[in-house]
Amino acid sequence: MMGFSFWKSYPTLTFILYLLALPCCHGSKILVFPVDCSHWVNMNIIIQELHGRGHDITVVRTDTSWYIKENSAHYTSVTVTLPEGMPIVSVDYMASFVRKTLEIRRGEGSLLAFIKLQMETFAALSYAHRITCQMVITMFEDPQLMKQLLDAHFDLVLTDPGLPGGVLLAHYLKLPMVFNVRWLTSGEAHFAIAPSPISYVPTPGSEVSDHMDFIQRTKNMFHYILSLYVDKFMASPHYDALCARYFGPGVDLYSLVQSAELWLIRVNFVFEFPRPTMPNIVYIGGFQCRPAKPLPQDLEEFMESSGEHGVIVMSLGTIVNSLPSELTDKIAYAFSQLPQKVIWRHLGERPSSLGNNTLLVKWLPQNDLLGHPKTKAFVSHGGTNGVYEAIYHSVPIVGLPLIFDQFDNLLRLQVRGAAKVLEVATLGSQDFLQALQEVLEEPSYQTNMKRLSRLQHDQPVKPMDSALFWIEYVIRNKGAAHLRTESYRMPWYSYYCVDVIVVLLAAVFMFFIAVTGILRLCCRACKKKKIKHH
Repeated sequence: MMGFSFWKSYPTLTFILYLLALPCCHGSKILVFPVDCSHWVNMNIIIQELHGRGHDITVVRTDTSWYIKENSAHYTSVTVTLPEGMPIVSVDYMASFVRKTLEIRRGEGSLLAFIKLQMETFAALSYAHRITCQMVITMFEDPQLMKQLLDAHFDLVLTDPGLPGGVLLAHYLKLPMVFNVRWLTSGEAHFAIAPSPISYVPTPGSEVSDHMDFIQRTKNMFHYILSLYVDKFMASPHYDALCARYFGPGVDLYSLVQSAELWLIRVNFVFEFPRPTMPNIVYIGGFQCRPAKPLPQDLEEFMESSGEHGVIVMSLGTIVNSLPSELTDKIAYAFSQLPQKVIWRHLGERPSSLGNNTLLVKWLPQNDLLGHPKTKAFVSHGGTNGVYEAIYHSVPIVGLPLIFDQFDNLLRLQVRGAAKVLEVATLGSQDFLQALQEVLEEPSYQTNMKRLSRLQHDQPVKPMDSALFWIEYVIRNKGAAHLRTESYRMPWYSYYCVDVIVVLLAAVFMFFIAVTGILRLCCRACKKKKIKHH
């Protein structure tokens, strides 16, 4: 009885010992097909952990990758050389894209501005899909490379299906597939695998919460239809053409995506609004977060020199190096009016209004700065990695969303009272200054972010441990088909029970016709009897 009480008193220790008792699969061979930029940042963290557990990791990359290095201590690489003259997603391309979107957004409220913005976004996504398709074609047309991959006898493909080249490769190699995922060609990953009623599940781009009035539900439905259009006519056709070319009829991107064994989704319900889920979804939001490490001496001295006022950290992530100079001047001027000190990751031209309290750096240890006790606020573009690090370290946010999912990410924090979000395209110095002062001086922002942080930490298993367990689970069991619904194999009319409805309606109609016919016969018989009687 005492033994039982001991284990009951220490559930975490019990769980750890349980994990240790499970059969391990160290030494497995894992093929990774990642997406570059910020997506690679979190994929690389998982790869390092898998390597540390004894797994052999091979990463597929192109010769034009921004962040995925050819040589690494924790993986070997397969470098695909794209055809000469093939366009690439460069730093200059992304800077140009951001400038165009900001110019369009200055016409806020205009239908023409909205259409232009959507067209620019579609063009950027189509650009990325073209490159991914060309990468896959280059691989499939290289028999030596494909033989090398087949002969390697990998146990698993770990991929980010935001650009689904890895999905096609996994099918070619006939390997089980695990997703490290947030986005698909069709939008947010949940919509492709779990029931997602748009009456209370926000569609990406709609910028609404899970509490919608009639107008907001109409807006949400419009964005849902728009996402279906983009996927059906602008993204999937590229990949479906490759499926028809290399796999034959009956195979399309949607069915391949649905066949994944496991979905490691990079959110959790501290951040995401409640919604339906599925057995093969594992939520790993915040898995990249960790306690802060000591800062380099120069940064530590700068932080400590801030005194009682503390420090504001600003970073716009890995894709956008700098904003247009007219915006950075406004931001710099607002910073100069504050008693706090500022560390700002900025690679562009030095703002003319920069104050003595602001330190410009080309790189900063974001997680470690957010975890420093002197940090009071975080000015962020709203990337998922930065949002979760801010939650982990309970730092309220002033949001400057620029592109893609950043608007929806920051909305989720604003609804929960942990962020103040601004429209960067029309940003003024005074607006930015007032937002900073509000977040710094209004206690509710700090209180609400601390609550989210407590919820993020209050989990029985760390998100990273959960991710590693389930990856190895799929390897040990040669898949996880028992967790996966087979609904994707059903034709649409069976999935929505259209055939059942049609048969039932036909039966009701036939019954109605039969009853009507019988009544008519009875009426005629009665009339004949009356005539004979008379």
